[in-house]
Amino acid sequence: MFAGPIFAREARVAPRSVKHFLIRTGYVAALFLLLYTASQTTFGWQEVRNIGEISRFGTLVFQILATVQLCLVIFFALLFCASNVSQEKDGRTLLMLLMTDMKSRELVLGKLCSSLLIVTVLIGASAPVFFLIQQLGGVTTDQILWVLLLCLASAFAAGSWSTLIAYWREKTFQTLAISVMGAVMFIALLEIATVFVGMNSTAGKYLALFDPFRALFQILDPFNAPGESRLVAMQPILALVGLGVVLNVITSYKLRQWNPSRFVYLAAKNKADEIIPGRTQHRAVWDNPIIWREICTRAYGRKIVFIKIVYVLIAAFVGYIFYGAAYHPQQQSLIMGLISLPGLAFVGLALLSLILINAQAVTALTNERDGLTLELLLVTDVSPREFIFGKLGGIFYNTKELIILPVALLGYHYYLRGLDFEQVLFTSLGFLVLVLFSAMLGLHSGFSYDRTRVSIATSLGTMFFLFIGIFIFMILLVEARGSFMLQIPSFLVFILAGGIGLGTTLTNKNPSIALTMAAGVLPFLTFYAITEFLLSGTLGVCLAIVGAYGFATVAMVIPAISEFDVALGRSSHDKT
Repeated sequence: MFAGPIFAREARVAPRSVKHFLIRTGYVAALFLLLYTASQTTFGWQEVRNIGEISRFGTLVFQILATVQLCLVIFFALLFCASNVSQEKDGRTLLMLLMTDMKSRELVLGKLCSSLLIVTVLIGASAPVFFLIQQLGGVTTDQILWVLLLCLASAFAAGSWSTLIAYWREKTFQTLAISVMGAVMFIALLEIATVFVGMNSTAGKYLALFDPFRALFQILDPFNAPGESRLVAMQPILALVGLGVVLNVITSYKLRQWNPSRFVYLAAKNKADEIIPGRTQHRAVWDNPIIWREICTRAYGRKIVFIKIVYVLIAAFVGYIFYGAAYHPQQQSLIMGLISLPGLAFVGLALLSLILINAQAVTALTNERDGLTLELLLVTDVSPREFIFGKLGGIFYNTKELIILPVALLGYHYYLRGLDFEQVLFTSLGFLVLVLFSAMLGLHSGFSYDRTRVSIATSLGTMFFLFIGIFIFMILLVEARGSFMLQIPSFLVFILAGGIGLGTTLTNKNPSIALTMAAGVLPFLTFYAITEFLLSGTLGVCLAIVGAYGFATVAMVIPAISEFDVALGRSSHDKT
């Protein structure tokens, strides 16, 4: 096979897992749930006999599902490809693969295709749902096929980018951070450059080809797209596939230059050529050696400063949006009738911070396990409390810019008279509680799952569900603007299904009544907080976030510091 034995093995092994079929079934069920929610939002319980209304509903729901699917495809393509390669590096099995007779092309395409296998399966599983929507009217077969092809091309381009970064960088956190931030910056710069040079200019048209969301909107609205619809849809797909091919060629060419890392050769050469004199002074280790290692050593790589520089640039752009909104308030309008541009910019920055903090937390533990250093800790006198709080302290120190800058921007917005003191106080408090939750969720996922890829996917997937997923679902419910009775069935199904899934995730290894309660409360109170925000609430939003996520954080911390030994297979009673 062109992708080599790595993909051949994944293609044969993956269908044997029950989880493979559960994911497919769950995804289709989620699409039908969104379809039902949209129907309740549009029609309620009234009988519809006008075929025109049904046709317009088919167009609306197809646009919603296509947009949601494209976001999911890009996010999980980045996540799966990054975690798959990083797991090989952390487990030091990539060196064994490099010693085989497999070509660089087979290593790159094998990992890429095996990581995108589940994403491709989900795209295929969505096809019957889209063709069912076509029976309502307002959607053509060409539109469905072009949307599916666009999702495949976007997944290929995003996965190729993430695979390149994963083979280039050594540390898992760097891989995840650069992959996510690079994708965000790429789309943002495309939008800015397209607006700057003009959409109708030649340069603007070429730049727009690489933007999957612009391509999607052209497919969904073919009457306003310039030129023939097939040509308009095909060009962005070919551009994204071409971008992915270029990235894969670069990765294949540089693979054996990047791996093994040059620091391996430098360390071996220095050890062979130099005589290291005995040390007369030793570095003083703090009382808690875990937090000392997290802060005083390069535990997460040498190039993490560049990730922070990119984040600072994004934060500066958000500050510029605040400045423009303060001095040109007459030009501001609500996006989708829900949130202002400064508010949306801050929410995006805060979500980026929470995702990166969560990635830092989960890799802080998986790196220990994959590097075989977690076993060394089991034979030391490090207590569970020292380990957990040491890791949390290191996480907050290494991500301090991601915590300080959003709060500082709130203060800047207050200085510009864009917010009052009450709003700044409640927003800052809620954000800090979410930071604590994100960090602890990452550690908890690292404890609960033995495989690095599963830990990362579970942790970041939970973050995606709690914030982005609930926000999308909530928009559909709020758009009803009628009796809450219309929303009860879909609301209960979503909250109950989400709570059950979250409870299964949180209590995977260590069942806990507190964690089960937290899983049931989190989706409901998150939904309430977002809805209360859209209704201009402040204190209610803060109390809901602090209560729900604070309780969930404590529910994860207590078992970790008291039953940490049990989770890792060691009994503290053996010491006595």
